Parts: sequence; C-alpha cells; structure tokens
Amino acid sequence: MSVWPAWEVREGERATRWLHVRLVFGDGARIDALATVCEGWVCLEDVRARPALALEDLAVLADWIEGPLARACGAEAEPDPGAEAGTGAHRDRSTGTRGNQWRLVARAYRTAQDQGTDPVLAVMDETGYSRRGALRLIGRTRDAGLLSPRHARR
Repeated sequence: MSVWPAWEVREGERATRWLHVRLVFGDGARIDALATVCEGWVCLEDVRARPALALEDLAVLADWIEGPLARACGAEAEPDPGAEAGTGAHRDRSTGTRGNQWRLVARAYRTAQDQGTDPVLAVMDETGYSRRGALRLIGRTRDAGLLSPRHARR
C-alpha cells in the first residue's frame, strides 16, 4: 500500500489534505483512491478498482486505508493484529511518541470523568480522532496500564 499527497489547502490553523492511496494485492488486483482528510474525518472522493470491488470489499476499504492515511497525516497508528499481510503493514513508531499520546489520552479521560462529562468525547476533542479512533486509543491506553481495566476480572 502506498499513500502520497495530492494537494493541501490551509485556512488559518485548519488544513484539508487530499491524498492518493494505492493498494496492490498479490493476485494482481489494484485499488486507487483519492481521500480527503480534515480534522479527524476522512472522505473518499474517488475509488477505482481492477477488478471491480464487491459491496463487502467497498465497505471494508476504510479499514484498510485508515492506518496509512493516519500516518501520512502525522497521526499515530497501530497495526491491526487481524489485518492481512500487505494491507495492514505499519511502520514502527518510537515508544516515546506513543507513550506521550497515551498519557495525553489518559489525562483527558480522567479529567472528563472527574468533571462528569463524556470521557470519549474529551479524548476525541483532545486528539482529533473520530469516535471509533478515540475508543481504539482508549483501549490501547488501558492495555499500556495508564487507565484502569474496563471490567473487573473475577
């Protein structure tokens, strides 16, 4: 999989990026897409596939490209343990960067809990991730031991 920038538009602090995404599979199948990324949301502008994608494949396309798009935009992304080889390959990040992000997530989560507000929304606001991405980060932060486990084990 490869991701490269097409163009970027800045308006003050806000930036909208268009990125080309190409997935090439071992059997010769290929997907080319143009994605727009802005403040935590992603929109697919154009998708071309040879051979054509089934609806089921189109539905999981976002999961396939989520990590590489996040890395291309400078956000933290972790490999999916269940991802297929070739589509879920991720570059290693330094532990220091990951640890700093986990501490940021833990601090935002705990502060929201203390204030009686939704901790997931607080993490979304702090990191710019979608709800699903914020929940993933919260889970990784729990796994790192910076937040208490979700359910007490018996």
